[in-house]
Amino acid sequence: MAEATVFASNPAKAAVAHAHQARSPMRWLVLAVLLALLVFTLFPFFIALLNAFKPGTDYVRGGPLSIPTYLQFDSIAKFWKDADYARKLFNSTLISVTVSVLAVGISLFNAYALGIGRVRGSTVILAILLLGTMVPQESIIYPIYWMAKTVGLYDTQLSVIIVTAVLHSAFGTYLLSSVMSTFPREILEAAEIDGATRWQTLTKVVIPIMTPTLMVLGTFFFIWTWNEFLIPVVMLVSNNNQTVAVAMGLTRGQNMSDPTLQAAAGLLGILPTVIFFLIFQRTLTRGVVAGAVK
Repeated sequence: MAEATVFASNPAKAAVAHAHQARSPMRWLVLAVLLALLVFTLFPFFIALLNAFKPGTDYVRGGPLSIPTYLQFDSIAKFWKDADYARKLFNSTLISVTVSVLAVGISLFNAYALGIGRVRGSTVILAILLLGTMVPQESIIYPIYWMAKTVGLYDTQLSVIIVTAVLHSAFGTYLLSSVMSTFPREILEAAEIDGATRWQTLTKVVIPIMTPTLMVLGTFFFIWTWNEFLIPVVMLVSNNNQTVAVAMGLTRGQNMSDPTLQAAAGLLGILPTVIFFLIFQRTLTRGVVAGAVK
Protein backbone atom coordinates (compact mmCIF):
# COMPACT_ATOMS: atom_id res chain seq x y z
CA MET A 1 0.00 0.00 0.00
CA ALA A 2 2.82 2.35 0.93
CA GLU A 3 4.68 1.41 -2.28
CA ALA A 4 1.58 2.20 -4.36
CA THR A 5 1.30 5.55 -2.60
CA VAL A 6 4.94 6.35 -3.41
CA PHE A 7 4.46 5.43 -7.10
CA ALA A 8 1.29 7.49 -7.25
CA SER A 9 3.10 10.53 -5.89
CA ASN A 10 6.09 9.96 -8.16
CA PRO A 11 5.05 8.96 -11.72
CA ALA A 12 8.68 8.95 -12.93
CA LYS A 13 9.67 6.30 -10.40
CA ALA A 14 6.62 4.26 -11.34
CA ALA A 15 7.60 4.39 -15.03
CA VAL A 16 11.14 3.23 -14.21
CA ALA A 17 9.83 0.34 -12.12
CA HIS A 18 7.43 -0.69 -14.89
CA ALA A 19 10.21 -0.59 -17.50
CA HIS A 20 12.45 -2.68 -15.22
CA GLN A 21 9.74 -5.31 -14.83
CA ALA A 22 9.15 -5.36 -18.57
CA ARG A 23 12.85 -5.91 -19.26
CA SER A 24 13.28 -8.74 -16.77
CA PRO A 25 11.92 -11.53 -19.03
CA MET A 26 14.09 -10.28 -21.89
CA ARG A 27 17.15 -10.32 -19.65
CA TRP A 28 16.50 -13.92 -18.67
CA LEU A 29 16.05 -14.83 -22.34
CA VAL A 30 19.35 -13.17 -23.28
CA LEU A 31 21.08 -14.93 -20.38
CA ALA A 32 19.69 -18.29 -21.50
CA VAL A 33 20.89 -17.73 -25.07
CA LEU A 34 24.36 -16.73 -23.85
CA LEU A 35 24.58 -19.82 -21.63
CA ALA A 36 23.55 -22.03 -24.56
CA LEU A 37 26.23 -20.45 -26.74
CA LEU A 38 28.79 -20.93 -23.96
CA VAL A 39 27.95 -24.63 -23.67
CA PHE A 40 28.11 -25.01 -27.46
CA THR A 41 31.52 -23.28 -27.55
CA LEU A 42 33.04 -25.29 -24.69
CA PHE A 43 31.64 -28.65 -25.82
CA PRO A 44 34.61 -29.60 -28.10
CA PHE A 45 37.05 -28.76 -25.31
CA PHE A 46 35.01 -30.89 -22.91
CA ILE A 47 35.03 -33.84 -25.33
CA ALA A 48 38.81 -33.58 -25.79
CA LEU A 49 39.33 -33.38 -22.02
CA LEU A 50 36.99 -36.31 -21.38
CA ASN A 51 38.51 -38.66 -23.96
CA ALA A 52 42.17 -37.72 -23.53
CA PHE A 53 42.26 -39.51 -20.17
CA LYS A 54 39.84 -42.31 -21.11
CA PRO A 55 41.07 -45.89 -21.64
CA GLY A 56 40.60 -47.21 -25.16
CA THR A 57 38.35 -50.00 -23.94
CA ASP A 58 35.98 -47.49 -22.33
CA TYR A 59 35.84 -45.52 -25.59
CA VAL A 60 35.03 -48.63 -27.62
CA ARG A 61 32.41 -49.78 -25.12
CA GLY A 62 30.70 -46.46 -24.32
CA GLY A 63 31.62 -44.02 -27.07
CA PRO A 64 32.96 -40.45 -26.78
CA LEU A 65 30.36 -39.27 -24.23
CA SER A 66 30.83 -42.10 -21.74
CA ILE A 67 32.38 -41.50 -18.33
CA PRO A 68 35.77 -43.27 -17.98
CA THR A 69 36.00 -46.01 -15.35
CA TYR A 70 39.46 -44.72 -14.41
CA LEU A 71 41.90 -42.07 -15.65
CA GLN A 72 44.90 -43.02 -17.74
CA PHE A 73 47.70 -40.84 -19.10
CA ASP A 74 48.97 -43.22 -21.77
CA SER A 75 47.51 -41.20 -24.66
CA ILE A 76 49.00 -37.95 -23.38
CA ALA A 77 52.40 -39.58 -22.86
CA LYS A 78 52.30 -41.32 -26.26
CA PHE A 79 51.47 -38.14 -28.18
CA TRP A 80 54.05 -36.15 -26.20
CA LYS A 81 56.76 -38.67 -27.03
CA ASP A 82 55.84 -39.68 -30.59
CA ALA A 83 55.19 -36.12 -31.78
CA ASP A 84 58.16 -34.65 -29.86
CA TYR A 85 55.62 -32.24 -28.42
CA ALA A 86 58.14 -30.15 -26.47
CA ARG A 87 59.94 -29.30 -29.71
CA LYS A 88 56.67 -28.63 -31.56
CA LEU A 89 55.51 -26.40 -28.70
CA PHE A 90 58.69 -24.34 -28.93
CA ASN A 91 58.36 -24.06 -32.71
CA SER A 92 54.71 -22.95 -32.55
CA THR A 93 55.44 -20.43 -29.82
CA LEU A 94 58.41 -18.99 -31.68
CA ILE A 95 56.56 -18.72 -34.98
CA SER A 96 53.34 -17.35 -33.45
CA VAL A 97 55.07 -14.69 -31.33
CA THR A 98 57.33 -13.60 -34.21
CA VAL A 99 54.45 -13.44 -36.68
CA SER A 100 52.32 -11.51 -34.19
CA VAL A 101 54.98 -8.85 -33.60
CA LEU A 102 56.00 -8.62 -37.26
CA ALA A 103 52.42 -8.48 -38.60
CA VAL A 104 51.42 -5.79 -36.10
CA GLY A 105 54.50 -3.77 -37.06
CA ILE A 106 53.80 -4.03 -40.80
CA SER A 107 50.12 -3.21 -40.25
CA LEU A 108 51.02 -0.20 -38.10
CA PHE A 109 53.41 1.33 -40.63
CA ASN A 110 51.04 0.69 -43.53
CA ALA A 111 48.06 2.09 -41.65
CA TYR A 112 50.03 5.15 -40.53
CA ALA A 113 50.79 5.95 -44.15
CA LEU A 114 47.26 5.23 -45.39
CA GLY A 115 45.16 6.50 -42.48
CA ILE A 116 47.15 9.52 -41.30
CA GLY A 117 49.60 10.17 -44.12
CA ARG A 118 46.71 10.33 -46.60
CA VAL A 119 48.54 8.48 -49.35
CA ARG A 120 47.06 9.09 -52.76
CA GLY A 121 44.85 6.17 -53.79
CA SER A 122 44.56 4.86 -50.24
CA THR A 123 40.96 3.76 -50.79
CA VAL A 124 41.96 1.56 -53.73
CA ILE A 125 44.87 0.10 -51.75
CA LEU A 126 42.60 -0.75 -48.83
CA ALA A 127 40.07 -2.35 -51.19
CA ILE A 128 42.82 -4.52 -52.68
CA LEU A 129 44.01 -5.54 -49.21
CA LEU A 130 40.45 -6.37 -48.19
CA LEU A 131 40.04 -8.53 -51.29
CA GLY A 132 43.36 -10.19 -50.47
CA THR A 133 41.99 -11.39 -47.13
CA MET A 134 39.18 -13.16 -49.01
CA VAL A 135 41.47 -15.21 -51.27
CA PRO A 136 41.56 -18.89 -50.19
CA GLN A 137 44.99 -20.06 -49.10
CA GLU A 138 44.64 -23.16 -51.27
CA SER A 139 44.77 -20.97 -54.38
CA ILE A 140 48.06 -19.29 -53.45
CA ILE A 141 49.91 -22.06 -51.63
CA TYR A 142 51.67 -23.40 -54.76
CA PRO A 143 53.10 -19.99 -55.83
CA ILE A 144 54.27 -19.50 -52.24
CA TYR A 145 55.85 -22.96 -52.26
CA TRP A 146 57.58 -22.27 -55.59
CA MET A 147 58.96 -18.90 -54.45
CA ALA A 148 60.25 -20.42 -51.19
CA LYS A 149 62.02 -23.18 -53.15
CA THR A 150 63.50 -20.61 -55.54
CA VAL A 151 65.01 -18.38 -52.83
CA GLY A 152 66.13 -21.29 -50.65
CA LEU A 153 63.70 -20.75 -47.78
CA TYR A 154 61.74 -23.97 -48.19
CA ASP A 155 61.55 -26.10 -45.04
CA THR A 156 62.57 -23.20 -42.82
CA GLN A 157 60.52 -21.53 -40.14
CA LEU A 158 61.46 -18.17 -41.64
CA SER A 159 59.38 -18.95 -44.73
CA VAL A 160 56.27 -19.59 -42.60
CA ILE A 161 56.93 -16.44 -40.56
CA ILE A 162 57.28 -14.21 -43.62
CA VAL A 163 54.27 -15.61 -45.49
CA THR A 164 51.94 -15.68 -42.49
CA ALA A 165 52.95 -12.21 -41.30
CA VAL A 166 52.30 -10.71 -44.73
CA LEU A 167 48.93 -12.42 -45.03
CA HIS A 168 47.85 -11.27 -41.56
CA SER A 169 49.08 -7.73 -42.17
CA ALA A 170 46.54 -7.30 -44.97
CA PHE A 171 43.72 -7.52 -42.46
CA GLY A 172 45.70 -5.57 -39.84
CA THR A 173 46.36 -2.71 -42.27
CA TYR A 174 42.68 -2.48 -43.16
CA LEU A 175 41.64 -2.46 -39.50
CA LEU A 176 44.24 0.01 -38.22
CA SER A 177 43.86 2.38 -41.16
CA SER A 178 40.13 2.59 -40.42
CA VAL A 179 40.95 3.52 -36.82
CA MET A 180 43.67 6.00 -37.77
CA SER A 181 41.46 7.73 -40.32
CA THR A 182 39.35 8.93 -37.37
CA PHE A 183 42.39 9.90 -35.28
CA PRO A 184 41.96 13.43 -33.78
CA ARG A 185 43.68 15.84 -36.15
CA GLU A 186 44.12 18.37 -33.34
CA ILE A 187 46.59 16.07 -31.57
CA LEU A 188 48.59 15.55 -34.74
CA GLU A 189 48.65 19.27 -35.50
CA ALA A 190 49.79 20.03 -31.95
CA ALA A 191 52.65 17.55 -32.31
CA GLU A 192 53.62 19.12 -35.63
CA ILE A 193 53.59 22.61 -34.10
CA ASP A 194 55.87 21.37 -31.31
CA GLY A 195 58.36 20.30 -33.97
CA ALA A 196 57.81 16.54 -33.84
CA THR A 197 58.91 14.56 -36.88
CA ARG A 198 56.69 11.92 -38.43
CA TRP A 199 58.62 9.21 -36.62
CA GLN A 200 58.25 11.02 -33.29
CA THR A 201 54.55 11.54 -33.94
CA LEU A 202 54.15 7.81 -34.58
CA THR A 203 56.18 6.60 -31.59
CA LYS A 204 55.22 9.22 -29.00
CA VAL A 205 51.64 10.12 -29.99
CA VAL A 206 49.96 7.48 -32.13
CA ILE A 207 51.35 4.27 -30.62
CA PRO A 208 50.69 5.17 -26.94
CA ILE A 209 47.06 6.01 -27.74
CA MET A 210 46.56 2.90 -29.89
CA THR A 211 48.40 0.45 -27.63
CA PRO A 212 45.19 -1.37 -26.50
CA THR A 213 44.11 -1.83 -30.13
CA LEU A 214 47.57 -3.08 -31.11
CA MET A 215 47.55 -5.58 -28.23
CA VAL A 216 44.18 -6.95 -29.28
CA LEU A 217 45.33 -7.26 -32.89
CA GLY A 218 48.54 -9.00 -31.79
CA THR A 219 46.57 -11.47 -29.68
CA PHE A 220 44.37 -12.38 -32.62
CA PHE A 221 47.42 -12.79 -34.85
CA PHE A 222 49.01 -15.12 -32.28
CA ILE A 223 45.92 -17.35 -32.07
CA TRP A 224 45.43 -17.40 -35.85
CA THR A 225 49.08 -18.35 -36.41
CA TRP A 226 48.97 -21.02 -33.72
CA ASN A 227 45.97 -22.67 -35.41
CA GLU A 228 47.43 -22.35 -38.91
CA PHE A 229 47.76 -25.75 -40.58
CA LEU A 230 47.98 -25.51 -44.38
CA ILE A 231 51.05 -23.28 -44.70
CA PRO A 232 53.18 -25.13 -42.10
CA VAL A 233 52.23 -28.58 -43.42
CA VAL A 234 53.30 -27.57 -46.95
CA MET A 235 56.34 -25.47 -46.10
CA LEU A 236 57.78 -27.51 -43.21
CA VAL A 237 58.68 -31.12 -44.00
CA SER A 238 61.40 -31.68 -41.40
CA ASN A 239 60.18 -33.02 -38.08
CA ASN A 240 62.30 -30.53 -36.13
CA ASN A 241 60.65 -27.55 -37.86
CA GLN A 242 57.00 -28.58 -37.64
CA THR A 243 54.37 -27.00 -35.40
CA VAL A 244 51.78 -28.32 -32.96
CA ALA A 245 49.01 -28.00 -35.55
CA VAL A 246 50.93 -30.22 -37.98
CA ALA A 247 51.66 -32.76 -35.23
CA MET A 248 47.95 -32.91 -34.41
CA GLY A 249 47.15 -33.63 -38.04
CA LEU A 250 49.56 -36.58 -38.12
CA THR A 251 47.68 -38.54 -35.45
CA ARG A 252 45.27 -39.86 -38.05
CA GLY A 253 46.22 -41.66 -41.24
CA GLN A 254 44.59 -43.75 -43.95
CA ASN A 255 45.07 -47.02 -42.08
CA MET A 256 45.16 -45.86 -38.47
CA SER A 257 42.76 -44.20 -36.06
CA ASP A 258 43.16 -43.82 -32.31
CA PRO A 259 40.36 -41.61 -30.92
CA THR A 260 41.91 -41.26 -27.46
CA LEU A 261 45.26 -40.29 -29.00
CA GLN A 262 43.51 -37.72 -31.19
CA ALA A 263 41.71 -36.36 -28.13
CA ALA A 264 45.03 -36.06 -26.30
CA ALA A 265 46.54 -34.27 -29.29
CA GLY A 266 43.55 -31.93 -29.44
CA LEU A 267 43.78 -31.18 -25.74
CA LEU A 268 47.52 -30.43 -25.86
CA GLY A 269 46.94 -28.33 -28.96
CA ILE A 270 44.15 -26.27 -27.42
CA LEU A 271 45.60 -25.87 -23.94
CA PRO A 272 48.40 -23.36 -24.79
CA THR A 273 46.00 -21.00 -26.55
CA VAL A 274 43.56 -21.21 -23.62
CA ILE A 275 46.38 -20.34 -21.21
CA PHE A 276 47.50 -17.52 -23.49
CA PHE A 277 43.95 -16.16 -23.66
CA LEU A 278 43.53 -16.31 -19.87
CA ILE A 279 46.80 -14.44 -19.36
CA PHE A 280 45.87 -11.68 -21.83
CA GLN A 281 42.15 -11.62 -21.07
CA ARG A 282 42.40 -8.30 -19.25
CA THR A 283 44.41 -6.84 -22.13
CA LEU A 284 41.74 -7.92 -24.60
CA THR A 285 39.00 -6.43 -22.43
CA ARG A 286 40.85 -3.13 -22.12
CA GLY A 287 41.42 -3.01 -25.86
CA VAL A 288 37.77 -3.64 -26.71
CA VAL A 289 36.57 -1.09 -24.13
CA ALA A 290 39.10 1.49 -25.34
CA GLY A 291 37.97 0.97 -28.91
CA ALA A 292 34.34 1.36 -27.90
CA VAL A 293 35.06 4.59 -26.02
CA LYS A 294 36.92 6.05 -28.97
